[in-house]
Amino acid sequence: MSETKAGQQHMQLQVEMDEATSQGQYANLAGIAHNETEFVIDFLFMQPNQPKARLRSRIISSPIHAKRFLAALSENIRKYEERFGIIVDRSTAPQAHS
Repeated sequence: MSETKAGQQHMQLQVEMDEATSQGQYANLAGIAHNETEFVIDFLFMQPNQPKARLRSRIISSPIHAKRFLAALSENIRKYEERFGIIVDRSTAPQAHS
């Protein structure tokens, strides 16, 4: 998403963050809900063999920003797979039966 429209100047965004935020949070599950004006994306951590998940972060965004996020994530997954190979989602892969 670094392209600019004709007539717009490119501006370098500077991001500031505190030490705790810069460490990030690991999430292995996500839940998404929406209404007419916003998307709510919950990032969760679920330990193996446990019936509960812990909310790590909740992002509330406008529909246009959610769509831009989808495009940016899709583009980055494409680039990742070009470099490292196809990501296999084993949760949806066919299971072998014996």
